[in-house]
Amino acid sequence: MENKSFETYLKELEAVVKTLEDKTISLEAAVANYTAGLELSKKCYDILNQNEQLVVQKMTESGLVDFESDYR
Repeated sequence: MENKSFETYLKELEAVVKTLEDKTISLEAAVANYTAGLELSKKCYDILNQNEQLVVQKMTESGLVDFESDYR
């Protein structure tokens, strides 16, 4: 599995969205692109979630207030 940056995945997702916005795309290509977009979206979400957990961990280790409980 290739490890790409969040920015790379996001650019790929933006390209998929642009392709899906093309009204001349075939149904098969649209479904394939939609599926690829879902996978890219999940990868972006996972990266964001991992980084959020890291920030919370660092804040907790530093003795800072747990912002999760304050802002949810």
